Amino acid sequence: MNHTLDPANWDEFRALGHRMLDDMIDHLSSIATKPAWQAMPESVRSAITTETLPTAPQGAELAYRDFLTNVLPYPNGNLHPRFWGWVQGNGTPLAMMADMLASGMNPHLAGFNQAPALVEHRVIEWLRELMGMPAGTSGVLVTGGTTANLVGLTVARHAKAGFDIREEGLQGGGRPALTMYCSVEAHSCAQKAAELLGLGNRSLRRITVDDEFRMDLGALRKAVAADRAAGHKPICVIGTAGTINTGATDDLPAIADFCAEEGLWFHVDGAYGALARLSPALRPIVRGIERADSLAFDLHKWMYQPFEIACVLVRDAAAHRGAFAMTPSYLAETTRGVIAGGLPFAERGIDLTRGFKALKAWMSMKAHGIDTFARLIEQNVEQVRYLAERIDAHDKLERMAPAPLNVVCFRYAEAGASPERADALNRELLIRLQESGEAVPSSTVIRGRFAIRVAIVNHRTRTADLDRLVSAVVRIGDELAGHPGGILADGVREA
Repeated sequence: MNHTLDPANWDEFRALGHRMLDDMIDHLSSIATKPAWQAMPESVRSAITTETLPTAPQGAELAYRDFLTNVLPYPNGNLHPRFWGWVQGNGTPLAMMADMLASGMNPHLAGFNQAPALVEHRVIEWLRELMGMPAGTSGVLVTGGTTANLVGLTVARHAKAGFDIREEGLQGGGRPALTMYCSVEAHSCAQKAAELLGLGNRSLRRITVDDEFRMDLGALRKAVAADRAAGHKPICVIGTAGTINTGATDDLPAIADFCAEEGLWFHVDGAYGALARLSPALRPIVRGIERADSLAFDLHKWMYQPFEIACVLVRDAAAHRGAFAMTPSYLAETTRGVIAGGLPFAERGIDLTRGFKALKAWMSMKAHGIDTFARLIEQNVEQVRYLAERIDAHDKLERMAPAPLNVVCFRYAEAGASPERADALNRELLIRLQESGEAVPSSTVIRGRFAIRVAIVNHRTRTADLDRLVSAVVRIGDELAGHPGGILADGVREA
């Protein structure tokens, strides 16, 4: 008997596929009418976590029914117009379909002599052009900002270590310690990269910031000089375009100048902020990004694509390939046939096996046009400015940091509250806000104090959603402030 995973009846599967598509379009078109988030009932949690291993077939109909009942209604909410937690994009209907098409084709994107590889080359070239980097810049699409930054910093280590790090590794004695630099506001992926690269967390120097949360260039200069004096080997400075806490952008031209003077690699983490460059009005904020030796950014953030698609661009293509390339005999390039052209994307990053990430970006850019994405990015920035104005004008709300881009941090300000009580009240307020389904901001700590954080990379958000947020925060804050002895957070009762 011959077995297969293709359907026994293609017409029945076609009907089920049409239902799936209709259900997802219904879901997306009605998302604004649903709660921004809702907790799973215990019955749903139990149904998923206690289900036994399905050794016998249950059929596609049953599997899909369970998805509709137990999975689709309970996401983290990032599709919703009032989701502003962390920096998570919302996806688009067209890009959803592109992912289906890519999965249906299921090509292996290490390279190969195939049209999908040409699509990825073209998307990378378009992104290079948008970022203002020179012709010949290398690039690769990866899962997210953490991997994109890791790839860029791997090239930095390879290019600046001063010895053959791929051959010799970091275990030999007698060499100076390699050091990297970022601001105290840099994303935690910088630490993860330092650890994964074998440099260790203590090799990553966190540089203080100014009043606008940008890297202090004087402190950077002193840190690099001190490390050189101590016998260490500085290799890289990480600038940030759009910090995760406040949306600040480091002085990238000044960092680029400093790196050129000192012979250091200039890497930019532009996870979401880099894409401000699509807008001529916002481009000055991220000026200098085009001078990066390597640049990491996410298309599933401020280009609104579904997860997962990020990009890393590397100015020196030879250094990029030199950090990763290897060609065993079973992957040798030919001049004709399926592997003609080689496996270029496998030679630019960690993965050999790669999916067709580029299709959704290619189709989206062609269908919507870059000018549309620029207008949406500008709209998000205008929305943050509007929200900041609402916060500043309200006597019960307090803004806690500048809002230069698309992030605003604030909190409910109870008259006469101690800093500790204010932190506890706002922690509980945030949780109640999320649990109510009204909106999903996240949180952070600004100068030692708890803050509610709204990060808008949402093409579905409207001004009315922001007004609704302000009303909900004030209402819940008033409720909590009216109960001075109440439970404020995590079951801890204030004295």
